[in-house]
Amino acid sequence: MRRYTRKHQSSLILLAVISIAAASAIVVFKVSKGLSWHYLASPWTWTSSLGGPFSSRHAIDKRKEKAKEYINLERIWNDESVKRRGKHRDGSLEMVEADLAKARALIRDASLNPSNRSTLELPDSDYVPQGNIYRNPHAFHRSYLLMEKMFKIFVYEEGEPPLFHYGSCKDIYSMEGLFMSLMEQDTRYRTWDPNEAHVYFLPFSVVMILKHLFAPIIRDKAVMERTVVDYVGIISNKYPFWNRSIGVDHFMLSCHDWGPRATWYVKELYYNSIRVLCNANTSEYFNPKKDASFPEISLVTGEITNLTAHLTPSNRSILAFFAGNLYHGKIRALVFKHWKGKDNGIQIYEKLPVGVSYSEMMKKSRFCLCPSGHEVASPRIVEAIYAECVPVIISQNYVLPFSDVLRWESFSIQIAVSEIANLKNILMGISEERYDRMVENVRKVQNHFLVNDPPKRYDVFNMIIHSVWLRRLNVRIYS
Repeated sequence: MRRYTRKHQSSLILLAVISIAAASAIVVFKVSKGLSWHYLASPWTWTSSLGGPFSSRHAIDKRKEKAKEYINLERIWNDESVKRRGKHRDGSLEMVEADLAKARALIRDASLNPSNRSTLELPDSDYVPQGNIYRNPHAFHRSYLLMEKMFKIFVYEEGEPPLFHYGSCKDIYSMEGLFMSLMEQDTRYRTWDPNEAHVYFLPFSVVMILKHLFAPIIRDKAVMERTVVDYVGIISNKYPFWNRSIGVDHFMLSCHDWGPRATWYVKELYYNSIRVLCNANTSEYFNPKKDASFPEISLVTGEITNLTAHLTPSNRSILAFFAGNLYHGKIRALVFKHWKGKDNGIQIYEKLPVGVSYSEMMKKSRFCLCPSGHEVASPRIVEAIYAECVPVIISQNYVLPFSDVLRWESFSIQIAVSEIANLKNILMGISEERYDRMVENVRKVQNHFLVNDPPKRYDVFNMIIHSVWLRRLNVRIYS
């Protein structure tokens, strides 16, 4: 049995930035001199906790909104135009942008012409994405292979454990520490040459900052501000990359509830940088055009083997199951109000009886309820996927992990808070044929949520990296 234990490390992490390339029509927003956003059409979109395409009328700085200027993507910045602007050409940046431009074109081609492989032959002997669990399997496959071939991440080495380059791998925030640990060991994406990097990782741990600096009695939130502001100040003075892009090609990652708060104190980090967050709440200005959602996975013991188990649908005698703290947000309170002790088919517990196993209850249930707590993310979603129990997501304003690639509606049920009282009717109304398809899709999507050490292709680590890759593809930085 392989276990994850806490270990000091010395540099790491990648993740998060803006999003998504590949389609026909492209519009560029000129945000500032030398910088433009490419908002591409399908296949990339986002799914909120109620399913369907995500509308991003949020998280936009009003000052930037007023300053937006539409320009043509095909505009050429030649030598003379650069000279007139009084700037020196940045050769390394131009090489990076040339690679990204090629990748955009190839992904767009895979989306529009799925049978055409002539532009670039990239064999894949391990896995070929297909089926309706994906929004566009051809575009995703091409994008993933290009990411493996091209994508480079520079991890700033500044900062010492335990606040930097380190995180817990044995609790509800385990993905924050796991990502840092795996990034530290990575040899595929990580580069030691910052001039060839596509993105730059800020390896501070919100969990560890709060654990070591946040006094529970005084509760001085300024410790977060001082740590993050000082760190950005150090790397922006030592290296040219932050100032070159006003933070757009930089990312941070956090699974803590206060992950978004950690970015408040540096406006470029908040508005421009890629924020990879478990707490992907659009009402708190999570912006899926530049931010990435990743799953909350609770590894209480640090165990990463035998996470999944197979049980046939015919052996699932419980319609729906939930166990958790009643006093953990308004949505849970409504679930308890309407269903605790009201129906034998829907089993709701605040505390399981002695001798009753939580994991076994999930394996005996057709549907596993995943209501949000105080924050939108819930580890129960991934727990349900591991148990091959169809997740029933009850949340508001939640951008689901990897939803620019995955069709969550194909393997989960999303219920509005206003429909909690009608929960049983909704679940009973799902035909056996549709339920069987959803269970099969749950099995298919499991690999994208599995934790492996070392990482395996298409697993959760690589899916997080892919989310960052997509968001870097969506930005162009002019030299």
